[in-house]
Amino acid sequence: MTGSRQHYNVTFALLAAAGAAYALLQSLVAPALPDLQHALHTSVNSVSWVLTAYLLSASIATPLIGRLGDMHGKQRLLVVVLVLLCVGTVVSAVAASLAVMIVGRVVQGAAGGLFPLAFGIIRDEFPRERVAGGIGLMSALLGVGGGAGIVLAGPIVDHLDYHYLFWLPLILLVPATVAIYLFVPESPLRVQGGANWAGAGLMSIGLAAMLVAVSEAPVWGWGSARTLVLLVGGAIALVAWVWSEVRAREPLVDMRMMRIRGVWTTNTVAALLGFGMYSSFILIPDYVETPSRIGYGFGASVTGAGLFLVPATVAMLVFGAQTGRLERRFGSKPPLLAGALAASGAYAILAVARSEPWPIYLAAALLGAGIGLAFAAMVNLIIENVGPAETGIATGMNTVTRTVGGAFGGAAVASILASSVAANGYPSHNGFTAAFAACAVAPAVGVLLGLLIPGRQPRDAFALHEIGDLVEDPSR
Repeated sequence: MTGSRQHYNVTFALLAAAGAAYALLQSLVAPALPDLQHALHTSVNSVSWVLTAYLLSASIATPLIGRLGDMHGKQRLLVVVLVLLCVGTVVSAVAASLAVMIVGRVVQGAAGGLFPLAFGIIRDEFPRERVAGGIGLMSALLGVGGGAGIVLAGPIVDHLDYHYLFWLPLILLVPATVAIYLFVPESPLRVQGGANWAGAGLMSIGLAAMLVAVSEAPVWGWGSARTLVLLVGGAIALVAWVWSEVRAREPLVDMRMMRIRGVWTTNTVAALLGFGMYSSFILIPDYVETPSRIGYGFGASVTGAGLFLVPATVAMLVFGAQTGRLERRFGSKPPLLAGALAASGAYAILAVARSEPWPIYLAAALLGAGIGLAFAAMVNLIIENVGPAETGIATGMNTVTRTVGGAFGGAAVASILASSVAANGYPSHNGFTAAFAACAVAPAVGVLLGLLIPGRQPRDAFALHEIGDLVEDPSR
């Protein structure tokens, strides 16, 4: 690595290339899940682990990598993370079985700390007046790259095969990794202390046990010994994790902040919205790709399934970009409530009206608008309820709860579909109705909990908006 400090525009270009590759890898698999199910000879609930394993790994790795970056150097950890992402991508690319694919996705998910590390490098290297804009552009890359992945997945699978969902992003990822090692300077800033490895282990065990139980319950039975042991064991591990974090000198997730009303309510809403957002990646492609001879579905190709999700991506970007203006006028709480209500309404439409394509396009646009509004508003809501020195930890906690909600959402809806699979190998129409209804309930509960969030006046939201930009979450 060169010791000279590059112009900050060079640093940003390299960070942006790595971020775009990561965003593509995150979303490329979503429309292709039904094809992956058949190619890997597995079931609908098992193939959902291609997404769930990634989210679970990211939930655990993001706070841990952020802490290690502060201790040992952000550039150094970023290179390590990118190497892991390359390795996980190669493993996924050569996978011919579900087990190998999941191993690759777990390693890829460990790169979840890429964006927080990139934000830290931007704060360290950019001129003060350029920091907010740089972080905003990096955040936008996740949405743009995610949308591009959804659109590109179809042509890749239709004209090549699923292996190229992973080979092609490597064309961007490998040179970006080498260039970041050579040209991005290391931050001179360090923090003392250690990482709560015991807490990370307990969190891993608890979440994994409960997700496996939820995913396999249709096969094992909800009252079976295996299901109950995993649910109870997972719950005990998570309680022990909370206890470990409370007692730790350097916690990965500061549980003491959860005592703050504005923090625990916002994070709970984040988990419920994550449940709904990531579930759409499984439900909508699976539904529209089902052959119409089954009695529902449209027999769409992977390309067609991606097009059904495009309105969600576009609306997410458009409405997310408008949230700042809405916050300055109305405060942060109304956009969050409006977003959760829109997401619930989108799934309600899908639960009762999906016999034609247009309600699905409408629901996807409404879901994207709701997620865009709500996710963008959460950052300021968190900041409004903690001190300036706590914003980094508090917003990181919000990312973790959102991702955990998404992991449970993916496992839960896959479990609902799996429990309704008929002799023809496809979930029943009623199974989809139940899954969409469950996704409608989650953000609806979020609306009710959101009412408990302490409100602030619009002028307060405006004063905090610039601070919010500096700690903007990568999943916005």
